[in-house]
Amino acid sequence: MLDDTDRRILRELARDGRMSMRTLAETLHISRANAYARVARLQQNGVIRGFHADVDPVAAGLTTAAYVTVNLQQANWREVLTRLRALPGVVHIGLVGGDFDVILLVRVADNTELRHLVLDEIQGMQGVVSTRTLLLFEESTPSREGPTPP
Repeated sequence: MLDDTDRRILRELARDGRMSMRTLAETLHISRANAYARVARLQQNGVIRGFHADVDPVAAGLTTAAYVTVNLQQANWREVLTRLRALPGVVHIGLVGGDFDVILLVRVADNTELRHLVLDEIQGMQGVVSTRTLLLFEESTPSREGPTPP
């Protein structure tokens, strides 16, 4: 279980993952040793999965984004997910319930790459029954406060 200090650590690091341990400790009014130990424990327990750069996809040349929904032959879902994970341009994969089985967030350079990814790569996979592509015109960024753990 996470205590209030752990939750505050997660909020601060979600806001600024490059924050030094010294700054984190000062912000939370705890010792540096305590901050180091807690962050290490949160990493070991898989609560903190890693630290990464927040890259602007458009500035990085990925100007086309879409959600792609996928319907599968149910017996093949594990194999299809493995193949989807290997595709360049697939940013996020969600196995869902409802009108479709999988939803993908994809980012590519242009519509030509999107067409290739969806029509050639995804629809060409054994076990994929159908896809539907929802082009993103604009995205908004949620608050950087981070989730509030239980």
